[in-house]
Amino acid sequence: MSKFRRASLVTALFVCALGPARAQETIKVGVVQPLTGSVADNGLAFVDGAKLAVASRNAAGGVLGKKIELVIEDGQCRPANSVSAAQKLIERDKVPVLVGAFCSSATAAVMPITEQRRIPLLTGVSSKADLTDKGMKYFFRSAETDRVMSVTFSKILAEKLQLKNVAYIGVNDDWGRGSVEDFVAQMEKLGVKTAMKEYYEHGTTDYYTLLTKLKASKADGVFVAAETQDGAILVKQFKELGLSSKLFGVGSWTTPEFIKATGPASEGIYAAVPYASRIPTDANKEFVNRYAAAYKTKPGKYGAAGFNALNIVMQGIARAGKAEPEAIRDALYKTDYAAPNGHYRFTEKGEGYGYDVVLVQLKGGEPVIVTMSEAGKP
Repeated sequence: MSKFRRASLVTALFVCALGPARAQETIKVGVVQPLTGSVADNGLAFVDGAKLAVASRNAAGGVLGKKIELVIEDGQCRPANSVSAAQKLIERDKVPVLVGAFCSSATAAVMPITEQRRIPLLTGVSSKADLTDKGMKYFFRSAETDRVMSVTFSKILAEKLQLKNVAYIGVNDDWGRGSVEDFVAQMEKLGVKTAMKEYYEHGTTDYYTLLTKLKASKADGVFVAAETQDGAILVKQFKELGLSSKLFGVGSWTTPEFIKATGPASEGIYAAVPYASRIPTDANKEFVNRYAAAYKTKPGKYGAAGFNALNIVMQGIARAGKAEPEAIRDALYKTDYAAPNGHYRFTEKGEGYGYDVVLVQLKGGEPVIVTMSEAGKP
């Protein structure tokens, strides 16, 4: 783990240890993210983005005359751990709003808890499409869905890469399976055949058997749904075996952590993502500069997700006029947030829309934008 990542974790644990003495001085926001485990790099990047947003807001006077205090728990991207973390934040820390829990399966497990306790929950990452179809009144999502990405970019990918026969590989959880199924559906509508579908477990280190199956499938394209650690190992082993199928997918492909971990092996990969540091807007250039000054690296999709999620929540608290769950929930439905990657609003289901999504290709260690599109209202 890098020095600034370790610092992020230490700070997170320190904030969690703060006692009730500051309860009247601050407004607490609970955060559940993976700080340890195979997705820790991504969760810590989310926390870094969140801290940057909070630091800026607090420097400008905070919200309702009080400082915002992040209270962070490690959900490890596991449903049981994330539920335990959310319960601690609600019962021990009395947070009026929660942000989390990264992996779609973990967020899905937390949703009934926050609904029952009437605490608004915003996810800035979980992208399984049906999360906002469950009828929850306290759940919001400021993340792209797999369905949006597949509908928006499948045709471009199929034509640009001249795909005829695609293999699909995903992590064996709600997000991985949902991503695969959404892209399979869109690709098959375009006449692209499915060569194979395979799933792996979080934390896998040996993909050689899976990749041998891939080679035998004779696929001309490979869709992969993976986060940093798993994806980096898979891609390096893919290159070691000399496989030449065109790689594309969703997940952490464009993050600095993934690019550093894979090195030259990432060259040429296509990725459908909600954010890239090269988005050519003044707001994004300012964000990239601030993030780089704070962390000595450019932001990826998870740093941007944390930054956006906390800004949305803080604006919601300000709009509510009080740090009470019901008022914050009502205020979140009225979100009108100008982000580095577009303009966020929410539907009556709590689904975010109006922001930009991008298709990028990794070239020379940089995410080069192929095309951009606005995520329309569902």
